Amino acid sequence: MAKKEKQHISEVEKETPEETSSELKQKEESSSKKKKSVKKEKASKEKELLEKVNEANDKYLRLYSEFDNYRKRTIKERIELSKTASEEVIIDLLPVLDDFERAIQSNEASEDCDAIKDGINLIYNKFKSTLEKKGLKPIEATGDEFDTDFHEAITQIPAPSDDLKGKIVDEIEKGYQLGDKVIRFSKVVIGQ
Repeated sequence: MAKKEKQHISEVEKETPEETSSELKQKEESSSKKKKSVKKEKASKEKELLEKVNEANDKYLRLYSEFDNYRKRTIKERIELSKTASEEVIIDLLPVLDDFERAIQSNEASEDCDAIKDGINLIYNKFKSTLEKKGLKPIEATGDEFDTDFHEAITQIPAPSDDLKGKIVDEIEKGYQLGDKVIRFSKVVIGQ
């Protein structure tokens, strides 16, 4: 009986390694499939996360550029506002400046009182220099070409000479600029 048992054990041992190797192969194949699927899942998750990071980065860059543009625009508007903040006051004061000029012209014709003339001239010069410090500049017109950006034509008259055709013959009301902005157009007469 010992021979039969030994034979049976050796037969069982022979069968077991064969079955184990096929089972091992199946296990290896299934584990390699699992590894591949895990790798694919990891790759897809990495790809997904990378896409989310790229999208977030893109949103950040767009938001940053929008904010930077807003900041630059706001700074520019503040500078322009500070340059022209006194525009309304200066526009209201322009008729006073015109009246001073008319008073000086009418006083030049009469020789009544030099002290009054000097006083008016002194006040006028001080007033004019104060406005010029704030950025007010007169627009020169007489003898220049007519330019709709700076002048407003009141009427046209026959030109006294050929060289004044299409040019400004007379200035009815002086125009002014505050910085680079025209706040009052020159009212002019044009020669034909």
